Amino acid sequence: MALTLASLNSGSNGNCYYIGNDEDAVLIDAGISCRETERRLKCLGLSIAKVKAIFITHEHNDHISGLHKLIKRHNIPVYVSLATRQSFSLEWSLKLSHSFTTYQPVNIGALAVTALPKYHDAADPHSFLISHQGTTVGVFTDMGRVCTHLINNFRQCHAAILESNYDEEMLETGGYPLHLKNRIRGGLGHISNRQALQLFMEHRPEFMTHLLLGHLSQHNNKSEIVEAMFNSVAGNTKIIIASRYRESEAFQVNAAPAKLRVVAEQLQLF
Repeated sequence: MALTLASLNSGSNGNCYYIGNDEDAVLIDAGISCRETERRLKCLGLSIAKVKAIFITHEHNDHISGLHKLIKRHNIPVYVSLATRQSFSLEWSLKLSHSFTTYQPVNIGALAVTALPKYHDAADPHSFLISHQGTTVGVFTDMGRVCTHLINNFRQCHAAILESNYDEEMLETGGYPLHLKNRIRGGLGHISNRQALQLFMEHRPEFMTHLLLGHLSQHNNKSEIVEAMFNSVAGNTKIIIASRYRESEAFQVNAAPAKLRVVAEQLQLF
């Protein structure tokens, strides 16, 4: 029933997330080098050999820069929407990749990976749900707004990677030119700490055990701000800041209620 979840990197310098069970795993995005992907998986005791597919959210370089080398070196199937494959940066993948359809699960071993539409300034951007025997993990980054698709699927997650990109005051008073500020906050860029927190407070399921907050802006956010905001209302959900410089821990996510897990662990002692 358990899924392993880890962030290998999260930020504008590269994004890559690992979700898997005991047999199979997927990567969501491949925005760091093949060498770093291999090294960080090894540091976590995870095997690249278990990765049976790579799913791409969209064509921006911080999500695909390591893709070509990864699939060439390890012969891993890649899943990309047709419109994304036809973009200039991924034209090379047209004959090598598989398409997916929104809200139609793709089975990777015993994993079910479901693509969800989202708002972002890309050709055809998607978020993903990864499920296994009742346990569900969501990957929700690079979103211009909190939409119905995000809300409805966030409510299903036992764990999630959620964008908390910028502090609104830091963005407003910072040194970015106005056109870039407007791109970030204009509905097709990223969601702010406040928007992410509101989603968490209003729509977090009671069974959510882990929340990784990712894609923090290097110039318009601080991890201390995000931690303080979310830890104050976290309840039983473990809050983790996904780094732009290193891998996170590998977290075990299980759909079994906490009381049942405690009983099971106690039974194993006898």
